[in-house]
Amino acid sequence: MADHTGKIKSRPDQGGVDTNSIKMTTLISFVVFALFLVAVLWGLSNFFMNSYYERVRSQDVIRTADALETQFRQDLNSFDTFAVQAAGSNGIYIRMDTAEGSLIYDGTRTVKDTGDFEADISDAVTDLIVSGQNSITRTKRDPSGALSRLVYAANINAYGHNNVLSIVAPLYPDEATVRILRKMLIYISFIVLVVSFLLAFALSVRLSSPIENLTRSAKELSKGNYDVKFNGAGFTETKELAKALNMASYEMEKTDFYQREIIANVSHDLKTPLTMIRSYAEKIIDISGDNPEKRNADLNIIISETERLNTLVTDMLSVSNLQSNNVEMHMETFDLVEAAESVYESFRVLAESEGFDMHFHPCRPSYVVGDRTRLMQVMTNFVSNAVKYAGDSKYVDIKLTKGSKKVAFHCIDHGVGIPSDEIGHVWDKYYRTSANHERGIEGTGLGLAIAKGLLNLHNAKYGVDSEEGKGSDFWFEIETVKKPPVKKSGGEDKKA
Repeated sequence: MADHTGKIKSRPDQGGVDTNSIKMTTLISFVVFALFLVAVLWGLSNFFMNSYYERVRSQDVIRTADALETQFRQDLNSFDTFAVQAAGSNGIYIRMDTAEGSLIYDGTRTVKDTGDFEADISDAVTDLIVSGQNSITRTKRDPSGALSRLVYAANINAYGHNNVLSIVAPLYPDEATVRILRKMLIYISFIVLVVSFLLAFALSVRLSSPIENLTRSAKELSKGNYDVKFNGAGFTETKELAKALNMASYEMEKTDFYQREIIANVSHDLKTPLTMIRSYAEKIIDISGDNPEKRNADLNIIISETERLNTLVTDMLSVSNLQSNNVEMHMETFDLVEAAESVYESFRVLAESEGFDMHFHPCRPSYVVGDRTRLMQVMTNFVSNAVKYAGDSKYVDIKLTKGSKKVAFHCIDHGVGIPSDEIGHVWDKYYRTSANHERGIEGTGLGLAIAKGLLNLHNAKYGVDSEEGKGSDFWFEIETVKKPPVKKSGGEDKKA
């Protein structure tokens, strides 16, 4: 693939390494982080090893001096052995000046030559005498500043004499120790890098694997394979994503099924009136053109079929407008009970001609704020749906109930009912219940979807209570308002 400069850019599916992938990004990030840690480790060892060594070494010397003083006071006979061990194990120079002479214990042979310590001890003893303190600590450095040593001097009054304990401790590690530490750092750095790379690789695979699985499943879904299942095992986020994608796949499959169903239904519903219109138009031309009575009957059939086509197109346009939020609402305050009665009256002719047992149970007047035409369309859809699925009982009951702040509209039939596993889908576009009913039932499966959209626009609560074989109760509930004032002929308002 070439960009605007004409250069060829590599693509992951052509064998190149995709540095933007989660796997590679995670791997590189962890390796870089490990290198950073190793660099920090080496930097700290170079900059702080000497200062840290000096501080720890000084603390050890003070503790050793305290131990020597305690040993000297408690058991003079074993002091010599104790001092030899202390000098050798700590690498320090010890001198004890007593009335009988000086005792020297030199344990500094393992470190670099520091020359004669006599001058350091002399200076420290002088400072001790001048300061008047029991002990002093001094740090000495050679002219280059690379080598330093700690000089300690303390007065010990014991056995009737004033004794002086002096200690000189080099404050730098010997070369052998430095070499060992640096070699150890090299091994540690190598181990850290190897372990970090392995952990980074394992973690990158773990992070990317669920996403790669989701991607493969998504590609299958894009090819129309609705049986694919999304698996996001491993992380909460990928599990939630897989759950959402599985739901989307189910909804896409359901929508695709309904679309095929509506195409079949609409094709049938369109074909029938078009065939009849064509047939009766040809009949007028060939047979009944000179017979006014037959011609008018045939023309009425043509008009009836065109009305069916118009209803179908109107329903599809209504759904489209609802989906695009392009519905114009004319809000007003009106009596919902009176509007429901108008809907009932419009169906009463059908009830009488088709033998339906239709009843209307109003409540006291209940005023609501809404689009009267749209809410009457909802009620008409509910009643029309009840008529279609009323079954052999042909029973339809329209009932209104009023609460303290709300009024509810119920449309009840004793027909085929809705299976429990399908109740959640009755408001979907193109849905028709799988329960047995006559094929002659007309409609596109859009009526309840339209009702749902219009009720949502009115912030109304709605639902269906149904049991298969016993009928259904479609209902909605909307808030009521006070009755609006009625204007007098003179212009003054009054309560009706």
